[in-house]
Amino acid sequence: MKQNHSNSTTNMNTNRPRRRPDLTLPLPQRDPSLAVPLPLPPPSTAPGVGAQQQTPLPSDLERVRRVGCGSGGTVYMVRHRPTGRIFALKVIYGHHDDPVRRQICREIEILRKANNPYVVQCHGMFDHAGEIQILLEYMERGSLDSRPPMQEQFLADVARQILHGIAYLHSRKIVHRDIKPSNLLINDRNEVKIADFGVSRILAQTMDPCNSSVGTIAYMSPERINTDLSNGAYDGYAGDVWSLGVSILECYMGRYPFTVAKQGDWASLVVAICYAQPPEAPPTASKEFRSFIGCCLQKDPAKRWTATQLLQHPFVVAGAGGGNQVHHTSASTSSSAPPSLG
Repeated sequence: MKQNHSNSTTNMNTNRPRRRPDLTLPLPQRDPSLAVPLPLPPPSTAPGVGAQQQTPLPSDLERVRRVGCGSGGTVYMVRHRPTGRIFALKVIYGHHDDPVRRQICREIEILRKANNPYVVQCHGMFDHAGEIQILLEYMERGSLDSRPPMQEQFLADVARQILHGIAYLHSRKIVHRDIKPSNLLINDRNEVKIADFGVSRILAQTMDPCNSSVGTIAYMSPERINTDLSNGAYDGYAGDVWSLGVSILECYMGRYPFTVAKQGDWASLVVAICYAQPPEAPPTASKEFRSFIGCCLQKDPAKRWTATQLLQHPFVVAGAGGGNQVHHTSASTSSSAPPSLG
């Protein structure tokens, strides 16, 4: 037994040097003249055909114009010179401290995980010339923010698409935490997609409280602003549904639905969200739409419908597939943006 152990040890010691980086395991001998590199496929000249298979290089991207500012960055419309394809490029400048860098990494992780037709697609990420750049799907018609009032039929289709996106994210334990009209983008095919995951979070556990204060307070649920309202408990999934309800109601009314004493009055806004009755759709709206908004804007998060339940709501089901255009209501087109609180 000792001899066998000794032989085994000797064999192991004999094999160990092969782990040195300058030594390799013997490989079959091949004729070098037959070893030729495989050619790369030629770049596609037609946008959308084969172009998604290869990540564009930063040097091949031409900035056309600035299209807006997201959380922590500026967004540009860019053209991929070899193919002519248009993308959106989110650029995050400068050196970042650890919390900001963690937030950026979280957004990138979520974008990598998300693969859904109702979530803006990520085509690549670069660390280029001191900038963190995220290459995204370009949505030609921009966001749902600051538009005239929209008709119910169109909003039913908008709500259906957003709910599919939210249900997908929630099924993967991702909460967005900043659902609002400016983060809901639309393209020329009237496809509505969720964007800007800069403050989103992947929950380690289903009941992770996820109650930090990042996001836009105007669209936050009451229990997220003041956790005392729910005895310290906060359900991030229910919070996304509240934000959706506020956003859809704003799109219907053409203005922010909460009444605030004056622009920028943070205290007045908090009181309105936390202690006043939730806003309702006007009496002129259909009973289905009023019910839908009521199911989203339940003060008690336990009574709030989930995204999956809302997909079966009569307002969404009846309007499925409706609305090929952005229709506006006959209501006043005066737009009142939510209070800007920095």
